[in-house]
Amino acid sequence: MSARHSTPQIVGWREWVGLPDLGVPWVKAKIDTGAQTSSLHAFGLREFTRAGSRWVRFEVHPWQRSPRDGVKVELPVHDRRQVRSSTGHLQERVVVLAELRMLERTFPVEMTLTRRDTMGFRLLVGREALRNGFVVDPAASFLGGKPPRHVRRANREVAL
Repeated sequence: MSARHSTPQIVGWREWVGLPDLGVPWVKAKIDTGAQTSSLHAFGLREFTRAGSRWVRFEVHPWQRSPRDGVKVELPVHDRRQVRSSTGHLQERVVVLAELRMLERTFPVEMTLTRRDTMGFRLLVGREALRNGFVVDPAASFLGGKPPRHVRRANREVAL
């Protein structure tokens, strides 16, 4: 547990979180104690070089089955890792650093970028992020609250 938070906060097995430095105020996340590193669903992933450093450009669609409120992002490549997917396949993924807001705490996390088209959540929050002072109640959901109702409804209406 992080030295900053001696009292752990309880999170549910799924939570609405934010990625403030990416311009994503709300994204539904699965809290996944089986994953070491967090993983973000990224569209149009393209690597490039900027000032001699590796960068990655991608788009985040925070709403499931909807391109509404998509955000274009460019970040430095933090690392590359071999990750075993939920289907058991080993794949190399780009890793970026980004701020995660969960239950009124904001902290940096490593996130792998991958296509999660068939998955139920746009973001998995892994054990490394949970070490920032969180414990999981598998019987609970959305303990950190939800986006305002009008925001959820507007994005449900455009689902593909």
